[in-house]
Amino acid sequence: MFNFSTNSSSFRLFLLFLMVCQNSSVVLVGRFTRASKTTDELYVVNHLIIVCEAIKFIFANILEYRLTNGELAKSIKENIIDVPMDALKISIPSLLYLLQNSLLYVALSNLSAPMFQVTYQTKLLTTAVVSVIMLQRRYSLKQWICLTTLGLGVAMVVIFATEEKEVDDDKPAQSMVKGLSAVSVACFCSALAGVYFEKVLKKSTTGANGEQKKPVSLWMRNVQMAFFSVIIGIVNGYRLTGSDATKPFMHGFDFWVWVLVALQAGGGLLVAAVIKYADNVLKGMATGVSVVTSTACSMVLFNTPLTIHFFIGACIILVSVYFFSNDLPCTKKQDPKMVATKDSDVEMQKPLVNGSGSKE
Repeated sequence: MFNFSTNSSSFRLFLLFLMVCQNSSVVLVGRFTRASKTTDELYVVNHLIIVCEAIKFIFANILEYRLTNGELAKSIKENIIDVPMDALKISIPSLLYLLQNSLLYVALSNLSAPMFQVTYQTKLLTTAVVSVIMLQRRYSLKQWICLTTLGLGVAMVVIFATEEKEVDDDKPAQSMVKGLSAVSVACFCSALAGVYFEKVLKKSTTGANGEQKKPVSLWMRNVQMAFFSVIIGIVNGYRLTGSDATKPFMHGFDFWVWVLVALQAGGGLLVAAVIKYADNVLKGMATGVSVVTSTACSMVLFNTPLTIHFFIGACIILVSVYFFSNDLPCTKKQDPKMVATKDSDVEMQKPLVNGSGSKE
C-alpha cells in the first residue's frame, strides 16, 4: 500500500506527477485554444483572465477561512478594511501579472508549445537580476554560471529557430518575432511582480492602532491580488479595441477553454502544496519532465518540427535550471543565505506561471 502522508516519498511523487501534468497540459491546451480557432472564434484573453482570477478569489477565501478557523470576516477586517493602504500595495503586482498573462497568450498564439516553454525559462534569469536589485539577494558563483549558460541555451534555441508557416487564411497570422518579444516582456513582468510580492509578503504590517502585526498570510494576499486582478481586468475590458471589443463576455468559451480555466485555477492550489511540502529537487525535476512531455506531445499532436539545435539548447537550459537550485554532485549544501528562499515561489500563484516557480 502507498503511504500518502505529507512527508512520504509517495506523496512527493504524486505532487511531481500532478505538477508535470498541470505544467504540460496548460501550455498544450493554451496553444491549442489559440492556434486552432479562426479570428472570429477566438476567445478574448482578458475575459479568460477575469474568469480565472474570480475562481482563484473564491478558492483563496475558502482556504483563508480554513486557515483562520472560520474567522474570515475578522481577517478581512484586520488585513483589508483597517489597513486599506497596505492592501492597495497588492494592486501593483496584480497589474503586472495581468500584463504578463496577456503577453503569454500572445506568445502562445505565435510560438509552438516547446519554443514557448523553453524560452519562458528566461524568467529565472530576469528574476535573479531583479532580486539582486530589489532584495539585495546574493547568489553563488555556481548560480551565476547556471544563469549564464541558461542565457546561452535560450540564445541557441532562438537563433536557429525557423518561422512556422500558417496556411489557413481564416486563422490569425503567426509571428515568431512577436511571440519572442511577448515572452521577453512577460519574463520581466513576472520577475518584477514575483519579487515585489515576496517583499510585501515578508514585510510586517502596522495595524489600525499603530501596533506591528505579523506578516499577512499567503492566502489573504492571494485574496487581495485576485480581487485587484478582477477589477483591473474589468477596467481593461473597456479599453479593448478591434474585434475583441465587439465580442460578448466569455465569447468562444468552449470545452477546451473551460479545461484551460480549470488548469489555471487548480494550478494555484497545487503550487501552494508544492511550496509547503516539496523541495527544489522536485521542482527542478518537474520543470525538465514538463518540457520534455509537452515537446513530445506537441510533435505528435501539432506536428511541430524540432531541430538538433533546439534539443541541445533545451538540454543546456534544463540543466542550468536544475543546478541553479540544487547542489552539484559530491558537493556540500550551500549556505542558505546564498540562495533564494522558498517564499520567492509565491509568483507561481498566477496563471501560466510555470509550476516549478521563479527559482526553478
